[in-house]
Amino acid sequence: MAKDIPVEQLRGRTLGRILVKMGILTRDKVHQCLAIQKKKGGGVLLGQVALELGLIDDKQLRKALAAQRGMEFVDLAGIEIAKNIIEQVPAQMANVYRVVPLEYSKTNNIMTVAIDNPDNFKATDDLNTLMGYKIKAKVASPVDLDELLKKYYSKEEESINDLITQLEQDEFLDEFQGRDQSIDLSELKELAESNPVKKLLNLVLLQAIKDKAADVHFEPFEDEYKMRYRIDGVLYEMVPPPKHIAVAISSRIKVMANLDIAERRLPQDGRIPLTVQGNQVDLRVSILPTMFGESVVLRILDRSQLDLKLEKLGLSQEDMDMIRILIERPNGILIVTGPTGCGKTTTLYSALKELNTIDSKLITTEDPVEYDIDGIIQVQMKPDIGLTFASCLRSILRQDPDVIMVGEIRDLETAEIAAQASLTGHLVFTTLHTNDAPSAIARLLDLGLEPFLITATLEGIIAQRLVRKICLNCKEEYEPTEEQLLELDLTPDMVQGKKFYYGRGCDQCNNTGYRGRLGIFEIMTFTDEMRELVMNHASTNVLRNAAKKNGMITLREKGLKAIYDGLTTIDEVVKETVMEEQ
Repeated sequence: MAKDIPVEQLRGRTLGRILVKMGILTRDKVHQCLAIQKKKGGGVLLGQVALELGLIDDKQLRKALAAQRGMEFVDLAGIEIAKNIIEQVPAQMANVYRVVPLEYSKTNNIMTVAIDNPDNFKATDDLNTLMGYKIKAKVASPVDLDELLKKYYSKEEESINDLITQLEQDEFLDEFQGRDQSIDLSELKELAESNPVKKLLNLVLLQAIKDKAADVHFEPFEDEYKMRYRIDGVLYEMVPPPKHIAVAISSRIKVMANLDIAERRLPQDGRIPLTVQGNQVDLRVSILPTMFGESVVLRILDRSQLDLKLEKLGLSQEDMDMIRILIERPNGILIVTGPTGCGKTTTLYSALKELNTIDSKLITTEDPVEYDIDGIIQVQMKPDIGLTFASCLRSILRQDPDVIMVGEIRDLETAEIAAQASLTGHLVFTTLHTNDAPSAIARLLDLGLEPFLITATLEGIIAQRLVRKICLNCKEEYEPTEEQLLELDLTPDMVQGKKFYYGRGCDQCNNTGYRGRLGIFEIMTFTDEMRELVMNHASTNVLRNAAKKNGMITLREKGLKAIYDGLTTIDEVVKETVMEEQ
């Protein structure tokens, strides 16, 4: 006969002891299970053995496992939950996190939820972050939980349009029309706790993560409030919410990111860690005061989408071999260059991951630290307190590193210390903002770096771009017009026998014709001839021609190859690369 014992008395005890205390198994039966577990070897769980022997059922096992974590087990069979309780958690959240709300106490803001896995504490953490409730979790059987999810949340899930209609009709939010500057702190707190606002924000975030968006933008203008998100480098607009909820949305985001809710005059940065369907997702928050309110951008860093391996960057075998030669040098500087958002950091992280072995010490200085990687010491820049790339680099050299990554060379001081680090036997990775690889030399000279330091330290420059890939589901062959070919400086004769493709647009690619992105790379290795040209103050064009003679394939040529391979379109390559001047 099972006994009801307070879970506090069972927390942290061994499963066998809990089963005995609860009166589910005798000591002899537990010893019998332990003997079989020992025979079967490591990795076999005691509960599994007891289940296989038919000594306990699944519900009893879950009850014991819940007690081990200090949680109660709840039998959901035939339970009825009030409509106002169900409405506290949006359908998307309930299904994504596999939780069902059971009770809600408004006085102390405690929400009791049922989960089917006592290890699913991330769901309870995220519910706390996203909805602001204090969560008390109880464990239920998966079958019972499925029944409740079907019963209460299987109807058509709320769309963004439905929630915006609710927001427009919300009387409390309606009071704040035209009151942007005259809202006091207590009202801001109330706005941040508004249920329709929480629901809208959660739906937008879950949708953005599902659609693999990189950023979500909330932008106030004079007469409207826009929500947009960026997929594969392109911004798409969502249905705009009413303008008067702008303050409520920015306040809610500040609460989630632990920022100062009362500060609306200065920029603020923060982060919101989430776990969506078992994947770790980091939201980087940037808040900027504008003429018409606060502009908020959330950058979505989804660990599950990140595969930091050189093989996954889309490099050709030849390019990969060349990069491996560059990153395996004992010292020198390797620069990755390109515009913002072209994947420079991902390329450098992939190189660092390859070098991240037990016998190497790797230190990075970043602004901000995008992804934390085990085994690498990462330093977050804080210019407001004087922690800049230059000041940090000096200290890093006293930390005995083998490889140093400098987030970006922005000034002469950083460039000189990076060069000194390279001369003292370190391998230095860094980034610059230039159009192509040869232009990086001119940029370093513009900063004031001496030509002899460039020639003594620079080993290679990688320029890169990201072009959108044609959606495989709606890919079609077509004949480009002469005007399109002319944009690439091609004539119909030059493309005889070549095939061109585009994406017609379908549900899988949001009717854009593109899905995913592809990196194109221009790799310039430094030879003695190039060093001589730099010492003689040769122009960028002369350097470019010398690099091409030495085997460098330009970004435009790499783009053309991607077009001929049926991976991308003429429009994408024209947009991302320029013709080299002859």
